[in-house]
Amino acid sequence: MNTRNDIGPIQPDLIRSSVSGGSSTYRWRVLALVWAAFVLSCVDRYAWGTIAAPVGQSLGISVAMLGAFSTAFYFGYATANLAGGPLADLVGGRTALLMAMLPLGAATFCFGYVHTLAAGIAVQILMGLASGADYCAGLKLVNAWFGRDKGRAIGIFATATSISIAAANAVVPALSTLYGWANAFHALGIATAAVGIIAFLGAGRAPKNVSRERLTVAHLKALSCNRDFILLSVAGGAGLWGTIGFVSWANALLTKHFGFAPAVAGSVLTVVGVAAFFSKPLIGWASDLMPRYRRHLAVGCLSTFAVVLLVFGFCSTLTQFYLVAPLLGIAGYGYLAILIAQITNVAGATSAGSAAGISNAFWQLGGAIAPIAVGYTFAGTGSFLYALVVVAVGPVVAAVTLLFMRKDNAAMPRSAAATTAPDHRD
Repeated sequence: MNTRNDIGPIQPDLIRSSVSGGSSTYRWRVLALVWAAFVLSCVDRYAWGTIAAPVGQSLGISVAMLGAFSTAFYFGYATANLAGGPLADLVGGRTALLMAMLPLGAATFCFGYVHTLAAGIAVQILMGLASGADYCAGLKLVNAWFGRDKGRAIGIFATATSISIAAANAVVPALSTLYGWANAFHALGIATAAVGIIAFLGAGRAPKNVSRERLTVAHLKALSCNRDFILLSVAGGAGLWGTIGFVSWANALLTKHFGFAPAVAGSVLTVVGVAAFFSKPLIGWASDLMPRYRRHLAVGCLSTFAVVLLVFGFCSTLTQFYLVAPLLGIAGYGYLAILIAQITNVAGATSAGSAAGISNAFWQLGGAIAPIAVGYTFAGTGSFLYALVVVAVGPVVAAVTLLFMRKDNAAMPRSAAATTAPDHRD
């Protein structure tokens, strides 16, 4: 039976039932595996920020350029997402995941041999390019296995970006202190490749009733003409300007401006990550319960994020930073689960990977530019508050952009039933 989805063209997607309470646990295993792969991918991208101040000084990198490695990664990552999304739709999420994790592990391992700014930028770009399909592949699999509780599943999947902050700040500085920063990146590279292989072997095949329609240029053209998809892409980029701008620089700002030890500054970011970890599935679940108010939830999160960033900028003691950190974790990450769910809803099953990749490319542009903007602001003014004001611009723009959406995108009925057995392809 042919059905028309939100992006325009008629797609022969099968109408699939929503996930029920008595469904198989197989889908949760798939979610756990793609989540683990996403965690390692995010730890790789955040690792430099946790040791940027001391290692950058030893390498002779100026304060203004400490964010250059993060910016290099996100430019590569944003570029690769444009190809990674369609790749996931064409070869399947499981195969695309493996094609991302193996090269990422190799590039992360090689970063341990970097000794100059130019070499570091080059390798970070390669790391970004290698990991471009990871996010798209994961969302492709989640979209295939989950139905009306997709918001909760995506919220859980999205916790990878927050728990990885806690993991990176807790593990990388400690490994660097004990074994040297180069060996820390060697260990991350090996772990990344290993988890990618485990996820590929353990994720199994996609449900039988997932759409088998081939991705065409018409699907991509329909996405490019969809107003809500464009607004969600812009809003996500502005939101990540704030999220990545803060995460990339918070540790270095606390170290440089207030003289905290890297481990102490990292503990503040760990609190942010833990709070974000719990907020994403809860806010995703709330969006499942109130699908027609998803936009309002996202606007509320982003507005709160901007305010809390300014409050954080006025803090001066470790106790104050600890008190504000949980609010940053909740508001600075909770909106992501909502935006991701809406992206997959406007796209439909056939284009889910492409929509995730194209939108994420725009999103990551915000993450790519923000570290440099914050770095130059701090280097030029020496002001902790002004640096946070630059970060806060992003969520303000994101909240305003979402107000122009035509509607909230409720869960679509084409999500795979979890009771379906796997079939012959990814």
